[in-house]
Amino acid sequence: MKTSTLTIALAGLGLLCGQAMAQESPWLIRVRAVHIKPANESAPLAGVGASDRIHVSSKTIPDFNISYFFTLNLAAELVLTYPQKHTVTLDGAAIGTFKHLPPTLSAQYHFAPAATIKPYVGLGLNYTRISSVRLLGGAADLENSSVGLSLQLGADFQLNKNWSLNLDLKKVRIGSDVLVAGARASHVSIDPLLFGVGAGYRF
Repeated sequence: MKTSTLTIALAGLGLLCGQAMAQESPWLIRVRAVHIKPANESAPLAGVGASDRIHVSSKTIPDFNISYFFTLNLAAELVLTYPQKHTVTLDGAAIGTFKHLPPTLSAQYHFAPAATIKPYVGLGLNYTRISSVRLLGGAADLENSSVGLSLQLGADFQLNKNWSLNLDLKKVRIGSDVLVAGARASHVSIDPLLFGVGAGYRF
């Protein structure tokens, strides 16, 4: 008798969860303004002199991201934007610019999907494509891609059935070799913190 009661209870719980997921779309889109703050750590030039002389500029950019919820708690998020232009300085003097395109795919865990405030954490993979490099009048170049992990902490603040506000913090691993005449002259660990604020819509 107890076994039958437990079986019926579990079946009912499964049915309720299935109905909840059926009533709420698994798709969530967000638009955010994101401030990029690079760590700006670099190796000495040609192995000589001080470290951290090369800096990449901070910047605020738009991003668009799509999340898909596999369950009430587990989701995948893809963050997209368009190529962003940054200024590079050496000892405070501008030496050129480059563009980067940094899509990031993350797996997320949402702690309180039924609450008004919905915190989450994420672990992801970032691929950054570096292009349009113009450093020292063409005398220097950057490695054209970077792959690294990303860590994420954020929260959605539910406004109504569909709309929410979002706060998001990411630490992303991005690095590139600095090349002079094809030889490695230094390595720059950009490794930015990304502070994002925006709005989300759940279909």
